Amino acid sequence: MSKILHIIAQTLSVLFYPLFVPTYGMALFCWAHSLQVAPLTGVWMSVAIIGTFILTCVLPITAIWIMMKRGQVKDLYIDNPAERTMPYLYSALGFVFWCYLLVKILHAPSYLSGVAIGATLALGSVMLINRWWKISAHLTGFGGLVGGIISYCLGIGAIPTWSTLCVWFGLSWLLMWARLYLDAHTSAQVCAGWLLGLACTILPYWIIS
Repeated sequence: MSKILHIIAQTLSVLFYPLFVPTYGMALFCWAHSLQVAPLTGVWMSVAIIGTFILTCVLPITAIWIMMKRGQVKDLYIDNPAERTMPYLYSALGFVFWCYLLVKILHAPSYLSGVAIGATLALGSVMLINRWWKISAHLTGFGGLVGGIISYCLGIGAIPTWSTLCVWFGLSWLLMWARLYLDAHTSAQVCAGWLLGLACTILPYWIIS
C-alpha cells in the first residue's frame, strides 16, 4: 500500500510541477472564455498557449537541465534551497516575457494580465523567501492557479460554483498531501505556499477593479 501511495504522490508532484501550471491555466482560460464569453480565434489561442508553454516552462526547464548537466543542481525538483536562486531567476525572466506577451502583444483581458503579473510576483516572492525558508513552490503555483480561476470568474461577473471550488480546493489538498507524504515540506510550508500563490493572483484583480 505504501508503494502505491508513493507512486500517487510522485505522480501528483510531476503532474502539477510548478512550471507546468501556467500552461494549464492558459488552456483552461481559453476553453472557458470561448464557452462563456466569446469565441477566441485559433491564432490567438495558439499564440497564448504555446507562448505560455515556451516562456514559463520550456525556457526555465532548459536552463535547469543545463545546470543539472553542469552539476549546479541535482534534479528538476531542486530540493536543496541553496540551489534554487539561479533557477528561480531564469524562471522569473521567462515569466516577465510572458507578461509582456499577454499585455503588449495579445492585449489579454485585464484580469488575465493581472493573474500573470501576480504569478510573476509570487515567483519572485518564493525566490526571496527561499533564502531563509523552504516555502513550497508546488503549492505556490497551484494556489496561483486557484486564484486565477477565481479572478476569471469575478472578471466576467460570475460567481464560482460550489462544485468548481470543491474540485480545485480538493486538488489543492491532494497536492499538499503529496508534498507532505514525500517529506518535501512541512505543513506550514505547503499552506504558506498555497496562500501566497492565491493572494498574488487575486489581489491584482482587486487593484485593477
